[in-house]
Amino acid sequence: MTDETPDSLIPYDDIVQEALRAVVGRVLGEIVKSGSELPGTHHFYITFKTGAPGVSIPQNLRERFPDEMTIVMQNKFWDLEVDDEGFSVGLSFNAVPAKLDIPYAAITAFVDPAVDFGLQFQATVADMAPESHEDAENDASTSGEQGDHPAVTGSEDGSNVVTVDFGKKS
Repeated sequence: MTDETPDSLIPYDDIVQEALRAVVGRVLGEIVKSGSELPGTHHFYITFKTGAPGVSIPQNLRERFPDEMTIVMQNKFWDLEVDDEGFSVGLSFNAVPAKLDIPYAAITAFVDPAVDFGLQFQATVADMAPESHEDAENDASTSGEQGDHPAVTGSEDGSNVVTVDFGKKS
């Protein structure tokens, strides 16, 4: 007998990542059903790989964020559409409107700081590990809350951030 855990023939990590990304779709779908208004103080930080397949963003944003970008969905967004593969939304960046199409597979983090909830995902595009980046700073709330970004990684304060990492044993 051996103490080594055998490699699984079932892609558990992919299955779990897909299920957790479906949470993002369900949350955004609920927003659409409610008339595209976020309830209470809820707002979302969504981080995604700009070079992932299916991502469609204006060229100036792709140049500014060649790897990863974080958008804020709070007060100023429009035309939110959600389907089984991803979502599209209108946001403004420095008062310039833009439409973004983002597949769920491109998302690396989803945070709702109003309730201290977050999900962090493995990049699904090969060799696209997260790099440090500046936030997109789209035109969010006029209440000045935009600069207060929560950490998305594991937390010692009991927050609801979920990180799933299935590392292979050697």
